[in-house]
Amino acid sequence: MKKVKSAVFLAILFIFSGIAMAGEYQVAKKVDDLDVAISLDKNPPVAGKNMMTIAVKDNAGKPVTDVKIRVDYGMPAMPGMPAMNYKSDAAGSGTTFTAPIDFSMSGAWNVAVKILRQGKTSTVKFNVDAR
Repeated sequence: MKKVKSAVFLAILFIFSGIAMAGEYQVAKKVDDLDVAISLDKNPPVAGKNMMTIAVKDNAGKPVTDVKIRVDYGMPAMPGMPAMNYKSDAAGSGTTFTAPIDFSMSGAWNVAVKILRQGKTSTVKFNVDAR
């Protein structure tokens, strides 16, 4: 009886763990005087099309809308393969910005979100493992 209860408990645990991990891929970083929240619509990110959403706030937590955002992403060169580098301009819609990201193959990608505000560029860097 204990083995059955343990098996049921483990099954429920795995189901809820899968549901919790099924959300968006998220990164939050502070750069200069900005709080930047980034999410990808797929978790884990996949080779192919992904949609990135970017929210920028000031130190007081107010949305910053007077910015231009560009996403640079790439994969370093490997034996038999040159480096891959791509750019995507983010479109603003109120307090969030979206940018299409197309990881051309699975593997480790370097991503840099560049935020241009008042003539100054702030950059948030992170890595993504596309599957």
